[in-house]
Amino acid sequence: MDKLRSMEVFVAVVDAGSFTAAAAQCEISPVMVGKHIQFLESLLGARLLTRTTRRQSLTELGLQYAEQCKAILAQIGEAESGAARMRGGARGVLKITSPVTFGSEMLAPAMVDYLAQYPEMRADLHMNDRLVDLVEDGFDAAIRIGQLEDSTLIARALQPYSMMICAAPAYLKRKGTPRTPADLIDHECLDFLHWNKHVRWRLTEAAEEVSEIPMSRLRSNNGQALKSAAVAGFGIVMQSELLLASEVAAGHLVPLMEAYVPAPRPMHLLYPRDRQPTPKLSTFIEFMLDRFGLKR
Repeated sequence: MDKLRSMEVFVAVVDAGSFTAAAAQCEISPVMVGKHIQFLESLLGARLLTRTTRRQSLTELGLQYAEQCKAILAQIGEAESGAARMRGGARGVLKITSPVTFGSEMLAPAMVDYLAQYPEMRADLHMNDRLVDLVEDGFDAAIRIGQLEDSTLIARALQPYSMMICAAPAYLKRKGTPRTPADLIDHECLDFLHWNKHVRWRLTEAAEEVSEIPMSRLRSNNGQALKSAAVAGFGIVMQSELLLASEVAAGHLVPLMEAYVPAPRPMHLLYPRDRQPTPKLSTFIEFMLDRFGLKR
């Protein structure tokens, strides 16, 4: 008998819990499953399984041998997958998570170009301003804004994420134009719900910074909603330059206090560590670094 095939059948028995289930998984008869197990036991000179009419269990040697078989089969599978990846191109489903603003304004349009370049690829783009667990939730890659925590993930730097402070001309005509952070105490500063206390309206170079700006009467977890409220003249918005640039260009919003805008925050592409990334991931990494990576 083929030793590797017998090892595969043995692992299937261990994982499935019975000869019958393993037989279905391996597409052979339960009798043939038994012959594979007997072959390995004869080869090793010891029993791998203890069977009764009601249940089966691994012997101590069987438990150790099962773990070794799984490791050997995994290495063989990795070698075969590596060869297949070298022969094949990018195909499959790419699952990505991104902050809402960057995802909707920049990543979604970019993915149109990526998918045109790789016609056998599909993409699931999940936009959420809360952190997700890439491995646990099955994501291939993530865009993260801000300082990174220690992680086993690989991080590739992208262009920094810049902010703007803006208000509509009608609002400024009604309420006046703030010149310094201290002036904001008399204004309606729209709050983003996902800001933490260390981020909320903390402006740079602010010797006269106000520590407690009044809580806005309108808050949202969506930057688009805050932009719409600002364009409608409700208050002052501080959001991504990517989100506000078109409204500024059209004259619907006016930039304010540019000397006090927070410094750009770092942005990274994250993905799980893998000795042999699949073509779908490696092509996406290359595409993202070319489109959004740091320019030298």
